[in-house]
Amino acid sequence: MLAEILCFEDEVPAKLTGQVIICSIIAAFAGLMFGYDIGISGGVTSMNEFVEKFFPDVYAKKHRIEEDNYCKYDDQMLQLFTSSVYLAAVIGSFFASHCCKRYGRKLTIQLSCVFFIISLVLKTTAVNLVMLISGRFFVGFGVGFGNQAVPLFISEIAPANRRGFLNVLFQFLITIGSSLANIVNLLSSKYVGSNSWRVSFGIAAIPAIFLGLGSLMVVDTPTSLIQRGKNEEGLKALKKIRGVENVEKEYEDILHCTEMAKRVKTPFRNLLMKRSSWPQLFCGTILQIFLELTGINVIMFYAPVLFQTMGLGANASLLSTVIIGVVNSVSTVVAIFGADYFGRRALLIQGALQMLVAQGVVGGILAVYLKATNTIPKFAAVIVVALSCVFVMGFAWSWGPLGWLIASEIYPLGTRTAGFFIAVSANMIFTFIVAQAFLTMLCTMKSGIFFMFASFVFVMGLFVVFLLPETKGIPIDEMKERV
Repeated sequence: MLAEILCFEDEVPAKLTGQVIICSIIAAFAGLMFGYDIGISGGVTSMNEFVEKFFPDVYAKKHRIEEDNYCKYDDQMLQLFTSSVYLAAVIGSFFASHCCKRYGRKLTIQLSCVFFIISLVLKTTAVNLVMLISGRFFVGFGVGFGNQAVPLFISEIAPANRRGFLNVLFQFLITIGSSLANIVNLLSSKYVGSNSWRVSFGIAAIPAIFLGLGSLMVVDTPTSLIQRGKNEEGLKALKKIRGVENVEKEYEDILHCTEMAKRVKTPFRNLLMKRSSWPQLFCGTILQIFLELTGINVIMFYAPVLFQTMGLGANASLLSTVIIGVVNSVSTVVAIFGADYFGRRALLIQGALQMLVAQGVVGGILAVYLKATNTIPKFAAVIVVALSCVFVMGFAWSWGPLGWLIASEIYPLGTRTAGFFIAVSANMIFTFIVAQAFLTMLCTMKSGIFFMFASFVFVMGLFVVFLLPETKGIPIDEMKERV
């Protein structure tokens, strides 16, 4: 019972210091690496030299005129190239949740950087599919560690009234990374030649190095330090990130929370068995599942493949993904400022409506114009690209960043890493399922797959309207009491 007592931060200084901003930006660079990988994996699968080397059967089908448009890329190994990251991320998230609790958020972020660098070496030097998939697995470990640690890190150092703004930086840099990857794919495909895919993979070394060096500069969160018995270091870190000496109230609150958290000996059991933990567990987990059921990763992973299916050339397909990536990045800025101004619920509802319309109309256009062996008319292809931008725009300022934000802020300290692990794992499992099955589903369901995703978006909107509470502006350690 005592473990359920909550901590309060009514008098916590809300000053947004340079140290908090710098630490948040550096930590969020793990998101840039994640986003870069999303963009790169989608782009290289449209490069003929890459497909011919690693997926010769797909390359042969791609160039058969009589092959069904919806089935040209239907290949389990090609889908595994994309989805293997998320299978590994589930495993990575499990170990990262323990690492976060025992060794801190900072070390967990640094380990994610190590995994990313190992993956770079394997992918850029790959001579066979085994090396390529192994590299993707190490990306997954990096994603698992980064996605587990970074949102928690930012939520714990941010003032309550700026938590949305800072946490969305993580999602913003994911979109920046994806946009940069699309640009790199376009340029390397156009100017490099046969090894363009190696160049695309290799440039990821730049953000990896930045994250590795930058992580040496950040301080671990006061909550994490105090939770591990380093009280003096925690107090020093708290003064540093708040920019004031008078932090006794917040320090005492964290001490109190830590004592209560220590009494939670089995956080996973508490989440699953105690009814008082079910609302947070349900909301945090279902939001992460919904993120994938929007179909966003269909666009981000397979956009070049989809656009080539419609008859656009390789360069035109890559250019279209560049446009979508830029829209994604710019739209996320709305969430950076809007999450703490409009609130979480308003943006989620508006985003669901926008995605619903876009998915439904795209499905209708493909049903009418894209048959088994024809090429879609140019005007219809332009409309599909434009509606894809509308869809991505709606996701980028709502469900994309806010799903991660809410899942990182709703748990009390005693079950925070465990709860966020379950949320991240749910996201990665469903990302794996969607990525592994999409091309096969596209072949089987054809345009109907877009109506399926639209129906999921409709359910998501209803969930927010009737079940999801507002978390805007509430101190993280008062969340359970006040929401």
